[in-house]
Amino acid sequence: MTQETPRDDSLLGLLRGVEDFSHKVFPERQHLFDELAEGQSPHTLFITCADSRVVPEMITQTQPGELFVCRNIGNIVPGYGEMLGGVSAVVEFAVMVLGVRHIVICGHTDCGAMKGLLNPESTKDLPTVEAWLRNAQAAKSAVFARKLEGADAMLALIEENVRLQLTHVRTHPAVAAAMANDAITLQGWVYDIGDGTISILDEAANRFLPLSEAIKREHGA
Repeated sequence: MTQETPRDDSLLGLLRGVEDFSHKVFPERQHLFDELAEGQSPHTLFITCADSRVVPEMITQTQPGELFVCRNIGNIVPGYGEMLGGVSAVVEFAVMVLGVRHIVICGHTDCGAMKGLLNPESTKDLPTVEAWLRNAQAAKSAVFARKLEGADAMLALIEENVRLQLTHVRTHPAVAAAMANDAITLQGWVYDIGDGTISILDEAANRFLPLSEAIKREHGA
């Protein structure tokens, strides 16, 4: 059995990682980075959680310049006018300036934000987090109405939150205009950290599909 090299979690470890990128990775991709130095034209706005286990470019196997990534606690998009700030600015810039053609909102299993929603006591000393999670409160209400508990409640909340944030992002004027012109598509995902799978929301059927089924449908569209 091959023994893994111990992880260096010091600041020096980060600096050595940058050194490795500068001396080894960057030169191998010089042509790509030369192009990117002139500007960006990402095709997708990818809104996901700040959780360190979620790595959009790794999950989607995309290259630098393809995704415009917005990360925050709970992959939340406040409804337009509710809490104007960084997320709203990202959405507006991505759609109106960069002209992204897709928006993906990606939740994930074992989400700390969703755990906080289910257990309010855990966030009582985190006033900023508590205020932020109010943007997902409707998802919690929908799950509680179904009287689910334990792991079932957690998964349902993760999925319901993705549905809710898709509803919220549609309230943003830039998105509404792009959708009216058929210039953008929206999709909700849930990433399972434990098995590396993605399930895709079928909004018409109101259920999450296995990736293979979603690909088959997209291919036939």
